[in-house]
Amino acid sequence: MHRCIDPFHKLGNCGREIVICGDWNVAHKEIDLRNWRSNQKNSGFLPEERQWFSGVIDHLGYVDVFRRLDDRAEQYTWWSNRGQAWAKNVGWRLDYQMATPGIAARATSAAIYKTERFSDHAPLSIDYEYEL
Repeated sequence: MHRCIDPFHKLGNCGREIVICGDWNVAHKEIDLRNWRSNQKNSGFLPEERQWFSGVIDHLGYVDVFRRLDDRAEQYTWWSNRGQAWAKNVGWRLDYQMATPGIAARATSAAIYKTERFSDHAPLSIDYEYEL
């Protein structure tokens, strides 16, 4: 197993439900960025980055909770500060909540907050029906 995936493997097998949140700097699939064709050789959408990300899902069993709840296109969490990327919604989905299957199944809603702009990223929130 690739050493970078190993910590995810250990976490996922510790007997607890796990949610890993943050900016992963990878757009996993074509749906996760506006201009995927022209970005295939750019960091954040390289084949090896996407393959690694797929391994977290396919081999370790983590769930991309946002995509479990929302399979619509043009749902981005990051926009370049260049040009009119924000205004034209030319973005990337780089922020994720990856979870073990048990807690992922308890997710009830997801939202990307775009009413106000705080930085080049928009907050991704997911609600879970889960007692701590």
